[in-house]
Amino acid sequence: MENIKSKGVCVFCTKEFAKAGITRHLNTHLINPQKPGTEGKSYHLRIEPDTRWGATPYFLNVLVNGTSTFEELDDFLREIWLECCGHMSSFSDPKHQRGEGMWDIMEAYDLLDEGKIDEYEHIMSNAKGEIPKRKNFQEVLYEGMKLRYEYDFGSTTELQLVVLKELPYTAKGIELLSRNEPLKIMCDSCGKKPAQVLCSVCAGYENEAFFCKDCAKKHKRTCKDFADYAALPVVNSPRTGICGYEGGVIDTERDKPFQLTE
Repeated sequence: MENIKSKGVCVFCTKEFAKAGITRHLNTHLINPQKPGTEGKSYHLRIEPDTRWGATPYFLNVLVNGTSTFEELDDFLREIWLECCGHMSSFSDPKHQRGEGMWDIMEAYDLLDEGKIDEYEHIMSNAKGEIPKRKNFQEVLYEGMKLRYEYDFGSTTELQLVVLKELPYTAKGIELLSRNEPLKIMCDSCGKKPAQVLCSVCAGYENEAFFCKDCAKKHKRTCKDFADYAALPVVNSPRTGICGYEGGVIDTERDKPFQLTE
C-alpha cells in the first residue's frame, strides 16, 4: 500500500494533482478566493493516517470555519472515512500530553459512564492532551499546528491533522477541498483486475487478501472465514478491512474501488 501513488482533484478548478502538489495548488485558490466569506477565521487542514507509522496514499484536504467545532469534524471524519460500529474517538495535542497513567484513564472512563462529561474531559485533557469536542477551532488551532485523532480504541484508526493555512474569512462549516482518488489496488491473485473485495483475516497474516470478483469466488471455496464473515468491500479509506467498515456516506463516487479505463 505504501508504494501506491495517489492524486487528488481540486474542487475549484477540477485539475488533478499528485498528493505532494495538491496542497500547494489549493492554497493558491484559498489565498485569493473568487467569493470570499465575511471577515473571520478559517483553516486549511490536511488529514491523513498518522505518519509515525509510515507514509500512506490516503489524504483529505478540508477547509473549516473557525466557529465550527471539533465535534462537527468528528462527525465529518466518521461519515467520510471511519464509521462502522459507533466507536469512541478523540482529538489530542501531542505537545500537551503528559503521559497516560493507567489509573487516570480508568477513572476518566468511569466518569464518562456516569455522564460526568466535564470531569472526564478534565482528566483526559491532562493525561492525553485531549481536546474537548465542544471547543471551536479558533479557540485551539494555529498555522503549523499538528493534532492527533483516534477512532475506535480497540482496532484503532489513527489520523494526523496539520493546520496548513489560517485564512481571514469564514468558510461554510466544513468543506471538502480534495481527497485521494480511488487507489490502484489490483487483485493479489490474478494481478490483472482491480480489487473489489478484501479478506480481513488473510490481510492480518500478510497473505493474499485483495481480490477481484472472480478471484473472490475462488477464495471463498478455500477460506472459511471469508465465506462466513471476513469479506469486506474495498473502499477509499484507511479503515478498509478493519472491524466492519464498509464505506462512507460523503463523496460516495470516490469511495468506490479503482476502475481500469478502456
